[in-house]
This record gives sequence, C-alpha cells and structure tokens, in this order.
Amino acid sequence: MKIAFIGFGEAARAFRASLAESDPSLRFSTYDILFDSEGMEGKTAETARAASVAPQADPADAIKGADWIVSAVTASSSLAAAEEVVDAIQPGQTFVDINSVSPGRKQATAALLAAKGAAYADMAVMAPVHPRGHKTPVLLAGALAPAFIETVDRLGFSYEIVGDEIGAATAIKMVRSQFVKGLEAITVEALLAASASGCLDYVMKSLSASYPGLDLPKLAPYHFERTLKHGVRRAAEMRESAATVRELGLHGALGEAVADIQQMMGDLPMEDVDAEDFAGSLQRIVELRRKS
Repeated sequence: MKIAFIGFGEAARAFRASLAESDPSLRFSTYDILFDSEGMEGKTAETARAASVAPQADPADAIKGADWIVSAVTASSSLAAAEEVVDAIQPGQTFVDINSVSPGRKQATAALLAAKGAAYADMAVMAPVHPRGHKTPVLLAGALAPAFIETVDRLGFSYEIVGDEIGAATAIKMVRSQFVKGLEAITVEALLAASASGCLDYVMKSLSASYPGLDLPKLAPYHFERTLKHGVRRAAEMRESAATVRELGLHGALGEAVADIQQMMGDLPMEDVDAEDFAGSLQRIVELRRKS
C-alpha cells in the first residue's frame, strides 16, 4: 500500500511515523508547497527523506500510484491542495481530508474530486497528533467503502463513524473548537489584562474559587503555551470554525475574534511560558503585545 501526503507538516509526519510502525511494508511519498521555495534539497524535503518518504517536486508525481492521498495542509489551502492534484487523480484512489475546515469546504473539495472517480473521506482529528500519530482519536464521515474501513481497522486507527454525509465529522470538530480555542482566548485575554492592571493574583484566586474543576494554575500556562506555539495554525482553524457557524445561519463573530487572538499570540517572538514564573512570562507577553 502506498500513501501520499499533500503537505508534510506536523500531522503528516506524526501519521507517517506511527503508520510505519503499524505496517512496515507501507510506502510513502509527499508533496509540500515548501518544496517550491526551499527546493528539493531544502529542509522540508530532507525531513521527508530522513523519514523514508519520497519527496516529489510535482504533486501529480507524489500521488501517482497512491492508494490513499492524505491532505494535511493549512486550513486556508485545503481546496487549493485538491485543485493541484485533481487532474492527476485516478479512479480507485481515496482522498483522505484531515484538514480543519468547514463542512462547506469539505463538500466543495469532495465535489471537485467526484468527477474523477476518486473516493473521499472526511476525517477530523480530535486531539493533538503527538504522541499517538494516526492512533489519535478521529471521526469519519462520507460514503466510506467497506475496503476503506477494513484498511482503517487493519492499520489501527482509533475512529468513530459519525455519518454518511461529507462534513459531518468536521462539523463536530469545528463546533467543538468554538469552545476549546475560545476558552484559550478567554484565558489569554483575561490574564494578560489582569497582569497589565496589577491584579493577576486576585483574579487567579477568584477564578480558581469559582471554577475549581478547571485547575487554572495548571491550565493557564498550558493555554498560553499552545497559543504561542500554534496560534497561527489555530487562527486558520478558527476562521473555518466561524465559517461553519455562518453556514448554519448563525453568527460567526465569536470565531473570528478568537482567530484574531490566536493569530496575535502566534505571531509573537516567544514560544515558551515558564510555569515556575508564570507572572513574569505574562509581563513579557504584555510588553510584546503592546509593541505588536
């Protein structure tokens, strides 16, 4: 079996590592847009080769002969990634779309590929991909062929089928993200404001008393670390979450606001929060945010 990754970022690398452990006979190839700017001797291509994944300068070459085409790109590029391979895709291939995008985007992608006779799987990854890789819990939706499910079982995916309609899996993730990423944004903005106004200790004690189940002293540093390290990617996901809400005829403003906060944090030249000096870390972030 051959698996082609469109995009060789964190998710694809994690999936490849665990899939190779589950089935050492698997073959892998990839195309990443960074090949265009870095060249085929650049960092991303070298990372692929080091992982026994064949990098290809042309996406059509990457998917040639692949049983599965796993799309793992940035949210804003998901439809463009499908457009890059649609002319080369062959009947019998399965396009596994793990991108964090709205149901409407996945439906548009599936429609694009349907004319070529390719199968389409809406897959939503529901937790960080490390350390479990492809065994991270996922949701699946769409007209999933029995052979596809047999392969998913054989490879050891941790999955739940949530519907026959494309978009049913990603809808769950996108709506859930309103809460998960929204809680991160609320934590970040409230505690930065508390730090800037000199009342951090009081606010932390008050919130901890009101919501003891959150374990805020532990949760808050984690939320800050996640937004600093992954805010740019999470911002793109939240824009798709906002689009999901709008597609439902509801108001997407909350998702857009959360995306803005995630983006601001992800753009800062700081990645780590010192849990032992959380107050000092917040002061540093306040200074950086004021300059941005």
